Amino acid sequence: MGQPPDRTRPPVIRWRITGWVLAGVWLFFLNIPLATALHQAEPWRRVVGVSTLVAFGVGYVAVFQWARALRQARVPIPRGRAWAALAALFGLGLAGIPGTGGDWLATLVFVAVAAVFLLPGRQALVVVGLAALTPPVTAALVPGWEAQGSVVFAVVLASIAMFGVSRLAQRNSELQAAQAEIRRLAVTEERARTARDLHDILGHSLTVVAVKAELAGRLLELDPARAATEIADVERLARQALADVRGTVGAYRGVSLATELAGARTALAAAGVAADLPETVPDLPAERDELFGWTVREGVTNVVRHSGARRCVIRVEPAAVEVRDDGRGPADAPGETGHGLAGLRERARRLDGTVTVGRRPDARGFLLRVAVPAGDR
Repeated sequence: MGQPPDRTRPPVIRWRITGWVLAGVWLFFLNIPLATALHQAEPWRRVVGVSTLVAFGVGYVAVFQWARALRQARVPIPRGRAWAALAALFGLGLAGIPGTGGDWLATLVFVAVAAVFLLPGRQALVVVGLAALTPPVTAALVPGWEAQGSVVFAVVLASIAMFGVSRLAQRNSELQAAQAEIRRLAVTEERARTARDLHDILGHSLTVVAVKAELAGRLLELDPARAATEIADVERLARQALADVRGTVGAYRGVSLATELAGARTALAAAGVAADLPETVPDLPAERDELFGWTVREGVTNVVRHSGARRCVIRVEPAAVEVRDDGRGPADAPGETGHGLAGLRERARRLDGTVTVGRRPDARGFLLRVAVPAGDR
């Protein structure tokens, strides 16, 4: 509705950036082994410690993003590659021991979290258990290393948190797939219903037309008068069938305010937009009711597709209807319109109505208002 489709791209880009931030923010907890590496007296130990930690951080973020992309695409994570990624992360943690000493154990928290995100439940549980047992075991075997109870606690807590996040992501992905399937089935059912209706309307009429046309052909030389009667019946039946088809198509295309408000409630709920809609609508003349229905349809389409809004308000009066949201507002220059808005203006002109499009009075969001003369019946 006057806003280009690529207005939907910034939220996608922001979501991708958010994914990188969610993966990278936890690298802050590598500050302890990093501080240990930076305070090493021997330069080669500092180089080994810092370089392995940097490589570990980059590898962890890369693995997280790779697995996240596969989950969003509903593609199974290859088991072999998942284990290889975990082994690489664990190996980088071990390689940093000359520079990080016993503080390398902090990398086990990230290995455990990655295992929860990459592997099935039981296999991930095994990795988490081994990561939690490593600090006390190494403390008992390596002189000078502490038990690092905080690492054990962090491994368990972070793994539980990642388990919840991964399950939530999985449920969201399944919900999106289910919604897409519902939409596909709805389209298929509507097509089947249309085919059934047209078959019911045309099947009998065309059968009779064919029979009468064949009979008229046979009678053309034997009984021209009766043949002419049959041809007249064929013409009548054809016109009746055409009228029935037009009536059926018109019923499919008909728009009413009450129907569009009901559809708007469903569409806004599916898009996660809070809806403030009228519970009842005034009794309107048929043409005005249809115009207001088109207005609601066009306005809600804009809200769902382009606005990025969190709330949509629809108000209906006897002589006006208004759709407003708290989204980004109009992006086009004055006078530019989309096909939907152009069609809405044409419909409004038939009733001497006016279409108002622009920012809300409080400078936030988008406003669409269609008003007709109060006495227009």
